[in-house]
Amino acid sequence: MTNTDTSLIRKDVLLRIEEKYDLLNSMRPLSADVLDRLHDEMKIMHTYHSNAIEGNTLTLSETKLVLEEGITIGGKSLREHLEASNNARAFDLIEELAKDKKPIDHILVQQIHEIVTKNILEDAGKYRTKNVRITGATKTSPDWSKIVKMLDVLFEKVNSAKSDPIETSAILHHGFVEIHPFIDGNGRVARLITNLYLMGNNYPPIVLKKEDRLKYYKALRSADSGNLKPFANFVAQAVDAGLSSYLSVYGGKDELIPLRELIVQTPYSQEYLSLRARQGILDAVKIGNVWYSSQNSIKKYMLKHAQKSKKELK
Repeated sequence: MTNTDTSLIRKDVLLRIEEKYDLLNSMRPLSADVLDRLHDEMKIMHTYHSNAIEGNTLTLSETKLVLEEGITIGGKSLREHLEASNNARAFDLIEELAKDKKPIDHILVQQIHEIVTKNILEDAGKYRTKNVRITGATKTSPDWSKIVKMLDVLFEKVNSAKSDPIETSAILHHGFVEIHPFIDGNGRVARLITNLYLMGNNYPPIVLKKEDRLKYYKALRSADSGNLKPFANFVAQAVDAGLSSYLSVYGGKDELIPLRELIVQTPYSQEYLSLRARQGILDAVKIGNVWYSSQNSIKKYMLKHAQKSKKELK
């Protein structure tokens, strides 16, 4: 892990991630059944949220039906169905590439883009050959003639990085969307290669959620202005949540349980614990509109809270 004194990421979040990362590694190798379950679950979640961020209107349950049953959803466009199936196939690909520790390069990102935009864009897998202006962006995307050289610099920086993989994945993600090498599909490809990099460094895949879309774009705009810290922390929180989801599969005291069911073990109200979860102080994951935590996380929060209370009384 990185030096928490110099990292862009909050120290408490990094320490929490390190603890979960070590715990997950102590459980490896994971059984085939567990791996299959996690792969299917994360593929559906990633596909739904990544597409929804870009405006796809398929719901999570509809996305699941399209991917698992091949069902056509009435009232939804052909493009939305293709976006779901294409993104899922690309997720399968990056999982295989991560096992081989493939470095990020031009061939790889063009291959991913070709899969993501197959039968949607005429120039699937090809870098743009004209300039574009992105609505809401704080600055204009680079001239198309500079794309290859700028990506060369980004790929070299990422592939040779010695710093914390989470920070590096944030640099990769932001750098890629800032360069905007394709006419369309850059966000989807960025989220996929971010996961490829993280999985190649033995982290679980992350899901950047539709509900956090405004926070996501705000953090990217801040990075455009030279401040990567908000985006690095945004990615770190997704890594933290991803680790919680993986550990939860094993049940026991790390199983994710709705806060409303955990409050009986605490002197706090659900509203109070939800607030602490939103503040990032209580280790919790939001799924849909419901906050989840674990018995271990609640116990650690109460111990730390009690210690602080004692110090304040002295």
